[in-house]
Amino acid sequence: MDTATLTSKGQLTLPANVRRRLGLRAGDRLTFEDDGSGGFRLVATKKTHEVAQLAGLLKRHAPAKAIGIAEIDQAIADEATRSGMAGIGGRGARRKRK
Repeated sequence: MDTATLTSKGQLTLPANVRRRLGLRAGDRLTFEDDGSGGFRLVATKKTHEVAQLAGLLKRHAPAKAIGIAEIDQAIADEATRSGMAGIGGRGARRKRK
């Protein structure tokens, strides 16, 4: 059985074995759920990122050069032909926005 000691500041340090078994890393959050019988259930909630922290993430994976709509359409048509889907739902299938 693993134990942790509450500090004077109300903090706990989870034993390494518990962190490892829960797959926890620095910044991950824990939720204490009341089990209704005087105990609590500890639930690991993985760290989520703020939208601002994700800014620029996709730029690293962007193509080397920008491509136009004609090139995108051609790539879609080429893939449709390759996969046997050519002619299904082409430009004529698009609905006009009101």
